[in-house]
Amino acid sequence: MTTTSPLLSRPGAVDGGGADAGVASHYGDPFREQRALADGQALVDLSHRGVVTVSGPDRLSWLNTLSSQLLLGLAPGQSSETLLLTVQGRIEYSAHVVDDGNTTWLVTEGGEAGPLAAWLERMKFMLRVEVADATPQWAVLGATRALPELGEDVLVWEDPWPAVGAGGYAYSMVDDGRHPGRDRPWFEYLVPRADLDAVVSASGLALAGSLAAEALRIAAWRPRPGFETDEKTIPHELDLMRTAVHLAKGCYKGQETVARVHNLGHPPRRLTFLHLDGSQHTLPAPGSAVLSEGRTVGRVTSVGHHYEMGPIALAVLKRSVGASADLLVQDGEEAYSAGQEVIVAPDAGQVVGRATGFLRSPR
Repeated sequence: MTTTSPLLSRPGAVDGGGADAGVASHYGDPFREQRALADGQALVDLSHRGVVTVSGPDRLSWLNTLSSQLLLGLAPGQSSETLLLTVQGRIEYSAHVVDDGNTTWLVTEGGEAGPLAAWLERMKFMLRVEVADATPQWAVLGATRALPELGEDVLVWEDPWPAVGAGGYAYSMVDDGRHPGRDRPWFEYLVPRADLDAVVSASGLALAGSLAAEALRIAAWRPRPGFETDEKTIPHELDLMRTAVHLAKGCYKGQETVARVHNLGHPPRRLTFLHLDGSQHTLPAPGSAVLSEGRTVGRVTSVGHHYEMGPIALAVLKRSVGASADLLVQDGEEAYSAGQEVIVAPDAGQVVGRATGFLRSPR
């Protein structure tokens, strides 16, 4: 479903493109908006996101059997993240999960709500669950802090990133206390779509565009479905084992691959953070090739201009690329030198019995 936000009528609003079409990329001053968002003084219009609802007494136990996260006993207002995988362990759907005591709400990328609802409908069998694509009725707003300005009754999803959840595992090399995601708390608010404009106006907060939100997300090393993922992505490659996978829960589709790679093998690719050469007046496009010693070793997945760090990107590289390798991003005729900051460790996986190494389980 493609939606066009009423907030695009605000002064200075410029429509985003690609996956962020239908909401504003900025409202005239992307860097000012980014600072305001980072300081908790702005909202981001995420009304192009999809919303799927699952109601009924069997909803949590049913979703638990289908997905990678332990959802049994999810308390009202508690947030989680889960993945629906293929038999080969590849990411098929990703959802932000929050339950209100009667309904489980799944927030997805914009084009995923309809297919996800249809997929869940086929899996119902005789269980007491009801699935609906609620995107036409509900919209999403994003912020970097809890917002009492939106009212006490507004349902909110709080991003668990980058904490290592129960049953999760950190594949990144940085100590959790120094993870850059700590500097970017994230909240997503569900509001009636018909009230979106009124809710934003009543909050008294400024608006920031998707460019601001994306730059902060990239700086936090936070993967986004459809950007860092493709048809071959497994959770280990993106450090999603920390927030979206429970290694000790019961069976679900794709579990064998998740366990096998974690315990006995290595993911074929790894997520990395790039500091891009800022001397050019352009940025490479997502999908641009990443080269090392003249060979293509990966691709850029997300690009942004951070108000403090300058041009930054996320990229997915072959596991064999060294942590200290010199990298070059090639976008057509333009080349951008790139300094690498490793996110997923080159030795990720094969962790059983290891007393040392980069990988850490939660304390």
